[in-house]
Amino acid sequence: MKLVTFFYEGKELVGALTETGIAPLRDYASMTELIRAGIPASLPEERIDADAVRILAPIPRPKQDLICLGMNFADHTEEAARFHPTMVRESYAVYFSKRVNEAVPDGGAIDSHPDVTRKVDYEAEVAFILGKDAYRVPADRAGEYVFGYTIVNDVSAREVQTRHKQFYLGKSLDSFTPMGPCIVTADEFAFPPEIGIRCSVNGELRQNGNTRQWIYGIQDVIEDLSAGMTLKAGTIISMGTPAGVGMGFDPPKFLKKGDVVRCEAEGIGILTNFVE
Repeated sequence: MKLVTFFYEGKELVGALTETGIAPLRDYASMTELIRAGIPASLPEERIDADAVRILAPIPRPKQDLICLGMNFADHTEEAARFHPTMVRESYAVYFSKRVNEAVPDGGAIDSHPDVTRKVDYEAEVAFILGKDAYRVPADRAGEYVFGYTIVNDVSAREVQTRHKQFYLGKSLDSFTPMGPCIVTADEFAFPPEIGIRCSVNGELRQNGNTRQWIYGIQDVIEDLSAGMTLKAGTIISMGTPAGVGMGFDPPKFLKKGDVVRCEAEGIGILTNFVE
C-alpha cells in the first residue's frame, strides 16, 4: 500500500494511492497517528482525484529528528574519505541526527543557503519508518518493527559538515530533507529489502546502487540502537547513500541554483526537487 499526506480543500489529510485516485483515511489526524494504529485493514469507497490535491512529504513534520547512517555503502565510504579526513568509518556504524522542521515534498524547493554554504550536496537514500516502539529488539525480529519505506534526499552543506565534524549542523539547514513521494508499507517488499537507488542531476545519472549493498542492514541498526534506547513508532531512519555524490567527483559537482535533483527508489517512486 502506498500512503500519502496531502492538502485538500483547506485540510491536511492522509490517504492511500489507488488506481482510481486517493482513498482518504479520515479517521487519522496525521501519518504518525496512522503508523501507530497500523496498516488499515480496508479502504473507504471514497476517492479523490490526485490532480485535485497537493501532495506533501509523507511525514511533513517529524516528531523527532531523523536518525541517519553515514558511510553505509563501501564505495561512498571511499569517496567520502578522499574528500575530507574526518569523514571515515572505522569498526562501527556511523550514526547522526538530522533536524527537520518541515520535510520538503516531491516537487518542492531546496534552499541553497548561499549565505551559509557554497558546497550543497545531494544524497539519495532509502529510509524506513518504525511501526511500533522498539526496545531491545534482536536482529531476527527487526522486520516486525518496520512499518514502511520512503525516499530521503539527505542534502548536506559539506564545508559546514566537515567543520563541525559531528555532521548535525551541515545536515540540518531548512529544506535539507526532501522526502517522499509516499510511504510504501513493508508488506510490499521482502525483508531485508533489495531496492535499487538512483539519483540524477539535470538528467545526468550520478548515483546507482542497491540496498543489498548496505554495510549495516536494517536488522543490524534496529538491534544496535534499541539495545539501550527506546525507538518510538514513527521514527525515520535513513540508511545511507551510494557513491556518486557531488563531493566524490574531481572536481566536485556541488548543487547550484536551478539544478533539478531526481532521486528514485524501485517500488517506492521518484522524488524530484529543484534548487533555488
